[in-house]
Amino acid sequence: MAYIVLNRKKLQENHQYLNRLFSDNNIEWGVVSKVFCGSKTYLKEIIDLGVQQMCDSRITNLKIIKSLNPGIETVFIKPPAKRYISSIVKYADASFNTEFETIKMLSDEAVRQNKMHKIIIMIELGELREGVMREEFIDFYEKVFKLHNIEVAGLGTNLTCMYGVLPSQDKLLQLCLYAQLIEAKFHRGIPYITGGSSVTIPLIARGLLPKAVNHFRVGETLFLGTDVYNSTPNPDMHQDVFKLYAEIIELREKPMVPDGNLGHNVSGDTLQFEGDENSSSHRAIIDIGLLDVEESHIRPVDIDLKIVGSSSDMMVVDLGANAAQYKVGSLIAFNLSYMGILRLMNCDYVDKLMEA
Repeated sequence: MAYIVLNRKKLQENHQYLNRLFSDNNIEWGVVSKVFCGSKTYLKEIIDLGVQQMCDSRITNLKIIKSLNPGIETVFIKPPAKRYISSIVKYADASFNTEFETIKMLSDEAVRQNKMHKIIIMIELGELREGVMREEFIDFYEKVFKLHNIEVAGLGTNLTCMYGVLPSQDKLLQLCLYAQLIEAKFHRGIPYITGGSSVTIPLIARGLLPKAVNHFRVGETLFLGTDVYNSTPNPDMHQDVFKLYAEIIELREKPMVPDGNLGHNVSGDTLQFEGDENSSSHRAIIDIGLLDVEESHIRPVDIDLKIVGSSSDMMVVDLGANAAQYKVGSLIAFNLSYMGILRLMNCDYVDKLMEA
C-alpha cells in the first residue's frame, strides 16, 4: 500500500519561521488544518506546536480538534450550511459568514446553547467567491449588531482561491477602510481584519501590507514552504514536509508506443503518440492510481523518472534506462502539491505515517 509521510522536524521549522514573521509584524494567525482531513495523528502534531487557533472548512474536523484540545480556538472558514448550525455553534468558536439569515440562525442557536458565537463577516473584493457586496455592507452590519449572542469579531476577504485574483495593497486598504467605516458609524471595535492567507505573505516583506491587517489564516505555506503569490519556493522554508511513497509492483522493458487502435481511456481521453514504435524503456507500475490522486499533483523526487500513464488503481512510471536500478518492491518517492496532499489525506487507501 502506498503511504504519505509527514516530517515532524521540517513542519516545526516551517512553523517557527512563520511565527517569527507574524510576531515581528504584530499579526496573529491561525493554522488552516483542512489538508489533514481530520487525521488525529497529524492534528496532534499541529497542536503540539502550541498553536492557539485552528481553521477548517469541515465541522467534523473541528469536532476532532476540540476533542484533542478543548482550549484551542476553532474557526469554521466558510459560510455555514443551515443543517449544521447546531454543530457550528457547538464546535466552532467562530465562523465566516455572508448571509444574514444564517447569522440569525446562529444567534438563535447560540442563545439555546447559552454561548457567545463569534463571526467574521466576509466582504467581496473581486474574487467572486464568498462575500457581502460592498454597497450592501453598512446595512448588513447594522442588522447583525442587533442579534443576541453574536460577537462581530472581524472583517475578512478571500482572494486567489477560485479565480486567482491576487491580493494587492489597494484591495487590502479597501478592506481596512470598510472596518474604519463600521467602527465610526456604529462605535463598535472590529478586533480582527483577516485579509491574509498564504498568498498574502509576500506582501509583508515588500512593505505592501496595510498595518491594520492583523490576522492571517495559513495552510499551504506552512505545509509546502511556498511563495504562493509568485508560485515559487520560499528559500527559507521546507517544501517537502510531506512525501508520498509508492511501491513498484511490476517492472518490465516495454515499447513506448501502444499497439492497436486507440479509443477512450478510463478518464475519457483519446491519446496520441509520436515516436519510434520500436523504441522501448523500463516501465514501472506503482500501487497508486487516480482513485487516490491525480498524476498532475505528484512529482517524482528522482528527476530522471516520468509518470506516463494512469488508471484508477495504478500509475506507470518511465524509468528510462533504469540507471538507479529500481526493482519490484522498490519505493518511488514523490513531492506533492497542496491539492495532492489534500486528495491523498482524504483517501482511505493511503496510509498516513510520521517521520522524525
